[in-house]
Amino acid sequence: MIKVCLADNQPVVHFGVKSYFKDHAEISIVGHVGNYNMILDMLKIKPIDILVLDLELEGLSSINLVKYILKEFPSTKIIIFSNLSENIYAPNALKAGVSAYLHKTSKLETLGNVIVKVNNGAVIFNDAIKKSLALIAKQNKSERLYRKLSNREIEVLRFLSDGKKNNEISKILGLNEKTISTYKLRLLTKLNVTNLVDLVNKAKTLEIV
Repeated sequence: MIKVCLADNQPVVHFGVKSYFKDHAEISIVGHVGNYNMILDMLKIKPIDILVLDLELEGLSSINLVKYILKEFPSTKIIIFSNLSENIYAPNALKAGVSAYLHKTSKLETLGNVIVKVNNGAVIFNDAIKKSLALIAKQNKSERLYRKLSNREIEVLRFLSDGKKNNEISKILGLNEKTISTYKLRLLTKLNVTNLVDLVNKAKTLEIV
């Protein structure tokens, strides 16, 4: 049996996935967690073949934390199962070593098929993502800038583009307002602009938001 752990914030997702795979011939849901630290605790005590991970999981602030899991627990493969845009987030996930990226609008049957394939060694991303990665090397520096943004930076940028203020974003994300200001400064630097208006326009031009 393929031993799977589900890492997701939403109880309904836990219930749906566990119910669907309850009597599956090849897949066994042996664990489910609701935040990043619980993943580490789980992997330390229980062998997991596949980690099905939502990028919006509580405590998962950067793709670097995904890299850490793969480094510390090399026998565990990761499938991203998220509502976040594949076009924006999948390239960084692929470079981090994730084995597949699946949007939550996909059927659970599809998730099951992907789990089996990944367990057998496959790496599954759609053709558009693979093509996008192939083109990145040919792009100039300014066009590549947004690929260097972390998941959290993209998230903050999305809220800024929606017209939200720093204090509003801090409440939504549960972060200190000073931390949001720091993310904003990083975004200005990484996207090579000097003010919020240009930052939002650059984000829209690069189709980040």
